Amino acid sequence: MTVDLDRHVYGAADAPTTLVEYGDFECPYCGAAKPVLHKLIDGSEGAVRLVFRHFPVFERHPFALTAALAAEASGDKFWAMHDLLFTHQDRLTDADLAGYALTAGVKGEVTGDAAQVFREAVEADYTQGIADGVRGTPTLFVNGRLYQGRVDLNDLRGTLGLHR
Repeated sequence: MTVDLDRHVYGAADAPTTLVEYGDFECPYCGAAKPVLHKLIDGSEGAVRLVFRHFPVFERHPFALTAALAAEASGDKFWAMHDLLFTHQDRLTDADLAGYALTAGVKGEVTGDAAQVFREAVEADYTQGIADGVRGTPTLFVNGRLYQGRVDLNDLRGTLGLHR
């Protein structure tokens, strides 16, 4: 099975600029970046799209991998689940994940054996992150180039050439 690394797109699918985020649902810096990135995309008038890829830092975040699997298991409700996971990133037990899935309108299980079928997708994201030189989260790439600035709305708009 070949995994589409660009399967989770927020914004216009045909946007000329692609911002790739390698993120971890338990990472507080990713949680802080989420509203900034969404505001950037929402205000870009279709010029920028966000691609989310999983990079669970499981050595530091014991629930990051199960949260990533639950997000994948959410199917077409991925972005609703994504938002709930970041909103409640301090509560990511299996019971919590199941509750968030219900809130997001997910049909089916998102934990345990049902989520394990999505392991290959999470591993593909993580493996690509390692190949891209990702060392921590969040790590951003703009059209394939590492973004080294702050995850700040004005800084990102300036880098992307968007009006402020």
